[in-house]
Amino acid sequence: MSWEPVAASDELEFGRVKVVEAGGRRIALCRTEEGWYAIDDLCTHDGGPLDQGELFGFEIECPRHGARFDIRTGRATRLPAVRPVRTYPTRVRDGIVEVEV
Repeated sequence: MSWEPVAASDELEFGRVKVVEAGGRRIALCRTEEGWYAIDDLCTHDGGPLDQGELFGFEIECPRHGARFDIRTGRATRLPAVRPVRTYPTRVRDGIVEVEV
């Protein structure tokens, strides 16, 4: 596992999501007032891009069918998804957001 820089800490507003690449993976980088979270940019229900969905507190909603996932744990919180998405540790160092992949 290694830490990869993915964004400047000031380039994303609270409550927003941005797709980044780290370790050859598409990752949805989410910023809340409580911190940064990173999950696979892939709905486990139908493969939709989660970065295009809305963030509601700690839940991200898939824009295709409304499935929701907890961005802290990856747990599916609303049908039709039942399988979790993978999450990744994040940290901010010297103004750069890093994801461990």
